[in-house]
Amino acid sequence: MSTVAVTQVPVDDGRSASRWVLPAIVVLLVAGTAAYVSVADLDSIEARALEPSNLLEKLWEHVRLVLVSTVAVIAIGAPLGIALSRRWARFVRPPILLVANAGQAIPSVGILVLLAIAVGVGFKMAVVALVLYALLPILRNTLVGLQQVDPFVVDAARGMGMGPLRVLWTVELPLAVPVMLAGIRVALILNVGVATLATYTNAGGLGDLIEGGIATYRMPILSVGCVLTIALALLVDWLAGIAERTLSPKGI
Repeated sequence: MSTVAVTQVPVDDGRSASRWVLPAIVVLLVAGTAAYVSVADLDSIEARALEPSNLLEKLWEHVRLVLVSTVAVIAIGAPLGIALSRRWARFVRPPILLVANAGQAIPSVGILVLLAIAVGVGFKMAVVALVLYALLPILRNTLVGLQQVDPFVVDAARGMGMGPLRVLWTVELPLAVPVMLAGIRVALILNVGVATLATYTNAGGLGDLIEGGIATYRMPILSVGCVLTIALALLVDWLAGIAERTLSPKGI
């Protein structure tokens, strides 16, 4: 009797290739913007606004706004979501979620204006506005992720003698991580877009280019600001997707 060796060939479902679509688009957008700036017939105002040093400065200001506000909102939203998922917090959960919903329901420009009147302008005030606007996705996803953990799994852990904190850290949070990371990803994308409005509070960023292009009727400045914001949002989404796949527990 003869035996036939069967070799299993891994099937590429296209996911590995599709993961490189976003960075390819980002490269094309940035390269196209650079080519446009180098060949466009710019006047003195446009040339000064679109100098590489100025573009890098505005880009860094924008990235700093997004990073600081995202770290702050994670530090606030994740612990608050964990606390609200506990049974003892069921009475305070509705009003806190109502405030978080209101923070995102109010137009971002409205939040910036209200804070500018109450606190003033500048980088810190813009970060506060971004935190208020991006709090809901992280807070709600943390809460929902923990509430979706199978109660039988929690009861089994308690039956093994685990205390509440150990159950939370070793059972509930690992199972809720994918949903929590999805909320952080949404908050990042929101912050990239809303951070363009920080220009109205003198906090800098790519919004300076967009607002400057509108105010001076300079389409090259406006176009470059918009394209760089889109490229940054796509890049952040791609990086957040990688982090989401890497940090999510295997098999969940």
